[in-house]
Amino acid sequence: MQKLTLVFLVCLLALPAHAQRFGYIDSQVIMEKMPEYVQMEEEMDKLVEQWKKEIADKQVGLLKARTDFEAERVLLTEELKQQRLAGIGKMEKEVMDAQTKIFGYDGLMYQKRQELLKAILEKIYEATKKIAMKRRIATIFDRASDLSMIYCDPQHNYTENVMEELGIAEKEGASGQGTGTSGTGNIDKTGTTGEGDKKPAPNKKN
Repeated sequence: MQKLTLVFLVCLLALPAHAQRFGYIDSQVIMEKMPEYVQMEEEMDKLVEQWKKEIADKQVGLLKARTDFEAERVLLTEELKQQRLAGIGKMEKEVMDAQTKIFGYDGLMYQKRQELLKAILEKIYEATKKIAMKRRIATIFDRASDLSMIYCDPQHNYTENVMEELGIAEKEGASGQGTGTSGTGNIDKTGTTGEGDKKPAPNKKN
């Protein structure tokens, strides 16, 4: 399945720069749990089968035209041969055009998929926005997008929270993603989370 591009940048300008929080989700994981996505896949499968049959029918007609021509060419005049060959050439072009129109770059299959995905992605966006507002998260990235994320700390993962907002989270085995600690995602002026800045306790004198 093609890679989906969905980047959420929810900015809460009310937060001071030194206290901004961030997080990420995986929209692919979320979508695969959504009933709407399962229905979309089923609809796309039916459409693909229908389109394949349409092309296959054209190919069968083309094959028959070629076979008939070869069987009858010795009986045809030169003029009729050229007419039949022109007809075969037209049928070949129709097959190639149909394949490109449906399965080619930006073809009907791609356009239909994007059309069906739009409503699903909007639901994920709205749920993500609510989580960001509730938890005062300045930025939420999508791990499934084209944005390169070399390393993702699980404590900043809000995928499960978004799934709960959508009502599709698993009841058992919840990992507590995105809950973090009191300092989760808070970045101080030095760019750290503030968890490694505590001074060690002084040694007691004997």
